[in-house]
Amino acid sequence: MEADLDAINPQNIESITVLKDAAASAVYGSRAAFGVILVTTKDGKTGTPTINYNNNLRFTSPLHVPNMMDSHTFALYWNEAADNSGQGAPFSQEVIERIIQYQEGEIDYGTVPNANGDRYQYYTGSNANTDWFDELYKDYSFSQEHNLSLSGGNEKTTYYTSARFLDQGGLLAYGEDRLEDYDFSGKLRTEITKHVSFNSSTRFSRRNYNKPTQQNDLFYHNIARRWPTVPVRDPNGNFGDASGEIPQLVQGGRTDDLTDRLYMQGQLTITPLTGWNIYAIGNYKITNVNHHSDVLPAFAYDVAGNPFPVAVGWNSPGYSYVYEYNRKEDYFSTNIYTDYSFDLNEAHNFKVMAGYNSELTKYRTIGASRSGLITPDLPTLNTATDESRATEGQYQHWSVAGFFSRLNYNYKEKYLLELNARYDGSSRFIGDKRWNLFPSVSAYWNIANENFWNWDEAIQMFKLRGSYGELGNQNTSNWYPFYQSMPVGTANGGWLLNGEKPNTAGAPGLVSSLLTWEKVTSWNVGLDMALLKNRLNFTVEYFNRRTLDMVGPAPQLPVVLGTGVPRINNADMESKGVELEINWRDQIGDFRYSVRGIISDSRQKILSYPNPTNSIGDWYNGREMGEIWGYTTIGIAQTDEEMENHLENTSQSQLGSNWEAGDIMYADLNGDGEINSGNGTLEDTGDLTIIGNSTPRYRFGVDLSGDFKGFDFRIFLQGFGKREYMPNGPYFWGANGGMWQSAGFEEHMDFFRDEDSPMVQAGLAEENPNAYFPRPMFGSGKNQQTQTRYLQDASYLRLKNVQIGYSFEAFQAARVRFYVSGENLLTFTDMIDIFDPESIGLGGWNDGKTYPYSQVLSMGLNVTF
Repeated sequence: MEADLDAINPQNIESITVLKDAAASAVYGSRAAFGVILVTTKDGKTGTPTINYNNNLRFTSPLHVPNMMDSHTFALYWNEAADNSGQGAPFSQEVIERIIQYQEGEIDYGTVPNANGDRYQYYTGSNANTDWFDELYKDYSFSQEHNLSLSGGNEKTTYYTSARFLDQGGLLAYGEDRLEDYDFSGKLRTEITKHVSFNSSTRFSRRNYNKPTQQNDLFYHNIARRWPTVPVRDPNGNFGDASGEIPQLVQGGRTDDLTDRLYMQGQLTITPLTGWNIYAIGNYKITNVNHHSDVLPAFAYDVAGNPFPVAVGWNSPGYSYVYEYNRKEDYFSTNIYTDYSFDLNEAHNFKVMAGYNSELTKYRTIGASRSGLITPDLPTLNTATDESRATEGQYQHWSVAGFFSRLNYNYKEKYLLELNARYDGSSRFIGDKRWNLFPSVSAYWNIANENFWNWDEAIQMFKLRGSYGELGNQNTSNWYPFYQSMPVGTANGGWLLNGEKPNTAGAPGLVSSLLTWEKVTSWNVGLDMALLKNRLNFTVEYFNRRTLDMVGPAPQLPVVLGTGVPRINNADMESKGVELEINWRDQIGDFRYSVRGIISDSRQKILSYPNPTNSIGDWYNGREMGEIWGYTTIGIAQTDEEMENHLENTSQSQLGSNWEAGDIMYADLNGDGEINSGNGTLEDTGDLTIIGNSTPRYRFGVDLSGDFKGFDFRIFLQGFGKREYMPNGPYFWGANGGMWQSAGFEEHMDFFRDEDSPMVQAGLAEENPNAYFPRPMFGSGKNQQTQTRYLQDASYLRLKNVQIGYSFEAFQAARVRFYVSGENLLTFTDMIDIFDPESIGLGGWNDGKTYPYSQVLSMGLNVTF
């Protein structure tokens, strides 16, 4: 006898059987292709739970990487930068001729031996044509994700369990980086008695990320510094000592980060009387972090094919090292509260609630390192020869506790009033600074429910609302900033005692006994409307938020203090803005669709901060967060005469010397005849002004979706309407600073060239007086000041996601959906092509030096039966 799942009580389950092959086919026909779980109850009934399987296959490619110059163009560009700097040409004519021969296919070797004949030449002596971004990143990587869930129950007991597996390949072409995620979860809700119910949920997550140890900030920094003249392999087919980071990625060690998290939650609900509920909720989370990293010797090869060790990162050739780190964290929280709902005359509805909650986090860490591995095949602490060193070992904990209450009043869905109060304490503060009271109030008036409302057909909801509240922020980087701590070191003294370095200890820094909660006060007003039979929904809200007693930068004190200055509650900041959301839903025949748009804007300003000198390099009263101070650019001098005329009335000597055609002319805004930043205070900023703001403004998103006879689609767009950004570093400037810290991308060829340019004189490039970039040069940053000419418009619109699917009934109540999806497919921006506008500011060393954003094409299958 077969029964629906809802008729099966899990407490009455006799057995669970997985039917496959012939057995499954005999009972369920074609459904056996997926396997069938057969549930048999003690009273002989059978049923199948709801099973959902989802599979997603992804192909990921780099969304945006710079285009490097070809080696011939690069060599000429480098020679031009050196000539402008008064230096000799890095590339001789002989090497340039070899570069041309290599590009034209006349020779097939990218380098030649040095004068001694034992090693190959690289950089200024090699002649390959390598795009290192194209070489070090794959065209695409493959990922797969699988989800399986099972749910069921009846009106008294329900359950849900799921499993997920993600195998995500990285974009590195050498060494491979890979992420694996495993998730298992289960939920149970059961009604124990008429007045008592219990919910529980458990989730286990394992995240394993494995990568080359050398895939770090230095790796992203070095990619652009690798010259295209350097070959990937030498004429013998081996990696050379300048072959990018390839030997380091392939041979130089691995890093493995394994994080396990176990979440458990239980909720007991008791209902003694109608309308009265008592809740007891406990959460427990265990986190285990295991980190292993090793640095192993990497090798290049000489002309004879003999290996020799090369430097790995900052480490000397032949260096080996292993590091182990473990963190065990326990988090426990409780929420015990009760609420009671009642009404008077079925018009006045009340709900009161009061309770207590607490949080406790404890963790301990241990870390150790050792160098001098016996063999790279076994990188462990036990197989290293040098003295072991403990690098980490601590016990930490923090806790918070709070009492809270709430009163809700609702009159016929016309008026609603809510009063809240919290009294919270934190272990991060001391004595009378530990506890604080945080009240809030909110209300709304739905005018559309008034008796005098006569526009029911057109407007179904017209709600005015507002709120005011206070919250506390106790997040400090130092969990116990009011305790003095003495810095100590192990065997790090600068002298020897009995042949060994002694341990050291230093004087403790200052601490603040006044540090306490940051208090966040906010108020908002809003309007919610539903029109045209609820097809059109409209929401607009204005908010104002003030963070009082904010923990700002440490105040500036004279250096004679002799120690660091502690951070204290010394600032107030205001944030204000507006949010607008419009949602339209409708149906035309069998076609259902919706359009949702949202836009928000906010700005933050410092209201008070102890900056007595009003230094613009620090917070000051009235400072808007994200503001950019810079010079105003007149333009690039197209002739020496134009520059001389400019310098007759304006000196730029404080920014640099040897000003010529192709250099920047800065505007003398204060008329003192000198281009400088004054004394760097609000009273004297020299020629600096606020030229822009890097805070994203007018964040927006547009979500389009619809379905028609089994077909469905979704289109999501997002972006910023306004943002300025001033890039820095070689990714933007190209040849700037030292020759070994510069880059050469195709965009950098738009530099100033006149008839005196070596490139022009050699007939290899045309004059470019209206160039975007100034003349390139090494060793000088005079043209790279923050300025209006190079301030970027970083606003953008991105087609974030497009998905198309088709659903159908396949076999005996099984529903199948196929879909294809694309992420980050199109981007519209006026920003220079070198950068992705969504990733600027994320580089660890300079702009652009980060893992590239991805473009993802995927396909998936979802089966529910």
